[in-house]
Amino acid sequence: QAMCCDCCLLGKTAQDQGLPFDNSLSVGYQCGLVSRACSVDGVPDNQTAPTGQTELPNKDDTNENGDNSVLSDECEGKCAHSCVSKDTCACLKGFKLKPDGKSCEDINECLLGASNCRGGERCINTEGSFRCQREVSCGTGYELTDNNNCKDIDECETGIHNCGPEFECQNTQGSFRCIPKVKCGDGYIQDALGNCIDINECVSQAGPCHRGQVCINTVGSYICQRNSVNCGRGYHLNEDGTRCVDIDECKGPEKVCAGHGCINQVGSYRCECESGYIFNSISRLCEDINECRHYPGRLCAHKCENTLGSYKCSCTTGFKLAADGRNCDDLNECESNPCSQECANVYGSYQCYCRRGYQLSDIDGMTCEDIDECALPTGGHICAYRCHNTPGSFHCSCPVSGYTLALNGRSCQDIDECVTGTHTCAENQSCFNVQGGFRCLSFECPNNYRRVGETLERSDTIRCIKTCQPSDVACVLDPTHSVSHTFISLPTFRDFTKPEEIVFLRTTVPAYGSYHLGSYDVKFDILEGNVDNAFDIIKRVENGMYVGVVRQVRSLIGPLTTVLKLSMRNLTTQGDSGQNIINVHVFVSEFWF
Repeated sequence: QAMCCDCCLLGKTAQDQGLPFDNSLSVGYQCGLVSRACSVDGVPDNQTAPTGQTELPNKDDTNENGDNSVLSDECEGKCAHSCVSKDTCACLKGFKLKPDGKSCEDINECLLGASNCRGGERCINTEGSFRCQREVSCGTGYELTDNNNCKDIDECETGIHNCGPEFECQNTQGSFRCIPKVKCGDGYIQDALGNCIDINECVSQAGPCHRGQVCINTVGSYICQRNSVNCGRGYHLNEDGTRCVDIDECKGPEKVCAGHGCINQVGSYRCECESGYIFNSISRLCEDINECRHYPGRLCAHKCENTLGSYKCSCTTGFKLAADGRNCDDLNECESNPCSQECANVYGSYQCYCRRGYQLSDIDGMTCEDIDECALPTGGHICAYRCHNTPGSFHCSCPVSGYTLALNGRSCQDIDECVTGTHTCAENQSCFNVQGGFRCLSFECPNNYRRVGETLERSDTIRCIKTCQPSDVACVLDPTHSVSHTFISLPTFRDFTKPEEIVFLRTTVPAYGSYHLGSYDVKFDILEGNVDNAFDIIKRVENGMYVGVVRQVRSLIGPLTTVLKLSMRNLTTQGDSGQNIINVHVFVSEFWF
């Protein structure tokens, strides 16, 4: 109780001097509460009372029920803490007025978030205030300061270490270390108590002495002594160096069997080899068994590859390993689309093939390349005029004018402009169709001749016969009875294996005929227009009548136009009875289809 009064006196002194209560003072928790209660401004730095309430400082004249005896007369003792005016009550810091206007209840600063506890601290509500408590303890080697922080304890400075007199204390964070004052020399090691202990170099080091020597440990060092006893393979000297004892190779540092089972024998050892290995008694090692060589053709269907302790099977190209790991199944390469167009799987392989108009590449055997039909040796015979290659195919074309593509898509068919009426001949001209065009010709009969055979139908021949006036002696004596005009179209340069018959001059004269004055005969001649002697004319008998046949015996290069003037003379035993002139207009076209 006396201590409580001292704490209250401390708070009042701070109030009288106009100083805030300093929570850094080394006072206990309870003492701090009492000091703050007795101080008007005694709110710790890290503890904040809530605002917005009607509060009064806790003066000395406040009893334990919170009644203010000085103001109790005005409020008539109705207020639980303080009376500020008639019928108006107020509460101390850390409390708030209840709805009845008289009673006071504690403010939970932790619940309202009105505390200013730092991270790692927990807010604990108290009557009229709160406190901050560290959530995690500082742990061994640390102490909690008044400002709620953890501070390292210097065990060396405080003298709470347990280092002996032979050690020096060295502080560390949260602990300390004991450093021996005396350092050990070479050949010694220092224990935890600071004692120097001799190192047995003969045990701790791997072979400090040369072969044929025995290592003998001494205090702080060792010596190597020549071994006078020579032990055979599989034996070594005992610790005394007096006799040879068996070496347990299975327990030695060297893995003599390299992962296989090891069985020690007197002066030797034996390896228990795993499956797929066999023990070689000479090299004393487990050697791999080459199953592929020992059992050829019996382990794998295709290829056998030896591995350490086993083997594995593989397949040749075009096959895949079956589920049993030994046989091979055909691999359907076509599933991976190796071909550019069509693929046919065959046993152990595959075959690429192409669609019509393509051919398989000679380079990779998988890519389909377009066939240029126009460039093939037979390309000149595919189309009659011009060939155009397209991907996978081709198409033919004809000259721009005078021809149309036939139904077979390859040949060029001549357009008969004279029939279709697409010619441009005048009314007084005759239209003659030629390959790839037409010709407009106007034929007038000579004087003393008249045209015969005029019909409404189109004719390729125009004939004029002689008609003389009775008094026209020259006309009567003229041997030419008729003049005819006809028109033919011939192809350009081509090879001839034999003459080709192109014009037939038929007569009504019986072959080998006779009459009362003698016999008849007909003579055929080419009078003009025989370019390069490309034509000849022969006479033969057909159906008992003489026929003149004009033949082409060599080719001409078009375009070319010539007029063959043919003569057909009627001969009798009495002499020449006249002739008929036939003018054959020959047009050699530029193209021929």
